Parts: sequence; C-alpha cells; structure tokens
Amino acid sequence: MAHRNPDSLRFASHGSRKIEADFAGGRITSDSSVLLLREIERRTGLIDALDKALPDPRDPTRIEHDQKTMLAQRIYAIALGYEELNDHKTLRTDPALRVAVDQPPDDDPDAVGASTSTLHRLENRADRKSLARMAEAFGDDFIASHDEPPESLILDFDATDSEIHGHQKGRFFHGYYDCYCYLPLYVFCGDALLAAYLRPSKIDAARHSRAVLKLLVRKLRARWPEVHITIRADSGFCRWRMLRWCDSNGIGCVIGLARNSKLEAMAAELMDKARRAFEMTGEKQRHFETVHYVAATWDRARRLIVKAEHTDKRPNPRFVVTNVPDGLPSEPRRQPADSLSANDSKFSADSPTGRDTCV
Repeated sequence: MAHRNPDSLRFASHGSRKIEADFAGGRITSDSSVLLLREIERRTGLIDALDKALPDPRDPTRIEHDQKTMLAQRIYAIALGYEELNDHKTLRTDPALRVAVDQPPDDDPDAVGASTSTLHRLENRADRKSLARMAEAFGDDFIASHDEPPESLILDFDATDSEIHGHQKGRFFHGYYDCYCYLPLYVFCGDALLAAYLRPSKIDAARHSRAVLKLLVRKLRARWPEVHITIRADSGFCRWRMLRWCDSNGIGCVIGLARNSKLEAMAAELMDKARRAFEMTGEKQRHFETVHYVAATWDRARRLIVKAEHTDKRPNPRFVVTNVPDGLPSEPRRQPADSLSANDSKFSADSPTGRDTCV
C-alpha cells in the first residue's frame, strides 16, 4: 500500500494556470485485484465453509474481529503474495483489503483489520480435527460445482517445494530443490484443488499419498457411485502398494517410472528406430510401444508404456506404468492378485507376448 506524501511540487505556470503536483490524493492501494477474489469467494462460499469447520472458542460479546473476517483477511493476503504475518502490520489498513473482507475503510485510525498477533492466534487454534474438516470443504466445493454426475474424473497428484525463509518447525534442506522447504502434496482435478497437505521435505514424495487417495475416492464415490476415477502422477508416486490398491479398487492409474538400466535395455530397439528416423528427417521423433515389466519390489508384472523420443538436443526415453488399456478416461480392468507374481520372469522386450503396439 502506498503512503501519502504531504508535500506538493510546483512547476512553472502555463499562462495564468498553476501547475502543481499534489500527493494528498486520499487513501491509495496497489492491491485492488483482491476485489476479484472477493467476487469469486461469494460465488463459491469457500471461506464460509472454512469458517464453519474451525471452532471459535472466544466470547462473541468481547471480540472485535469475527472469525470469518480474519480468515478472509489472511487468505486474501496470501493470494496477493503477502505470505508473512508481519505484512499485516500495514495490510490491516489497506482500503481494498478492508472492503474485500466487508469492512469498509474508515478515517478512524482505530478502524483497522486484525493485527499480526490476532491472526497468529487464529492459525494456532487449528488442530488436526479442524484441519481435516477444512480439507473436506474443498471436496464439498468440487462436488457442488457439478450439476450432473461426471462419467469420469482424472486426479493429478503432485509434490512440490514451498521454500522457507525462516526457522519454522519442520524445516529441512531438500537436495533436489536446493533450498530449505516444505514438500506439500497437492491433488487437482482439472483446475479444481481437492487436497493440499503440508509435509516436511525430509520424506518420500509419495508419503501418505495412498491415504489421501483413499479418502478422496470414498468421498467422490459416496456422491457418484458410478464415476470412473483415474490418477496421474510422476515417478515419485510409483509405489507398488499404490498400484495394487488402484487395481483392487477399480481405480485407473497412469504413473511415471524412473529410468534404470533394465528399462533402457528394453527400450533400446525402439530408441534406435527413433534415432534413425530423426537422422533421416531432422524432425523430432516419438514412438510408442507397450511392454510388461516387474520390478524386484513389485507384487506382479504390470503394463508399461515406453515413449522413445529423439530431438535435436538428445534422446529422451520415458516410461509410464498403467492399468488403463485404451486411454483416458476408462474403466480399469481388475486383475486377480495371483495372475502374475513377483516370482514370474520379467517379460522380455523381444518377446511377442510381452510387447504390443500402443496406439
């Protein structure tokens, strides 16, 4: 928020007219976009739902700021890029933010938003049960946004860094992201956020992802029993227990698999084909095939899509594990657990029973 300058600047007059720059233009804000967020919230009612999920133990006759107003102030500020609570020392007087939380700006110096310490107490009041109820609000909002039951849903799981600049609890250095950070888990369906789970960065990227998936599937199928659900994720989520749970519960999965020497050997013939085509045409090449593969830790062999890509920069083989036979979305085929076991021999890439064309 800009601060007023009481001084004025005078310039050479133009004929009989004075030219003067005056900075006493009233209360000014650079965060008027918060009013758009206010309109979106009024349509979704998400802050109302969060307010109901978080108990307020305060005496209503002795409070200055109600809980919904404080939640709105904190959430809008984060959306505007003001993540630190200390920012509210000045934000609490910002006219746009005060309008957004339904507290019109006032010339009274005491008519301000919640202070940093008040918002700090608000955040510390949330316990595990409250956070679980607040997480439910995202799923409820997603379900309410559909007028008709969807035939299929694709859930995208992703873990990313949330960099830390202080000495917060759970602070650890992450080698891949090269910083001190948290490692939150996000689940999206299209543009809709279904889950945001804050975690320390010293864990496996897939930690608790299966539990989150179970909760989401239970909630979605309770409302839409016939919906086909498929998950997508990168290789950080390729864990055999997750794959087995998807098979057992009719959930489609399309999950990346990290490269290793065995996979590269299986893809060598297809990669060579892509290389030769690139050398002949000078154009980027992509070739696809499927094989069956079982890692040492898996319970059985699984269908693997191989992408052999060759560009002007380098060869780029990629591997994806899936139980979806004909593309997305689809109803995955349930396979008996004893049909293929980890003791079975790995299907060779050259075996006619282990490879077929992926269209």
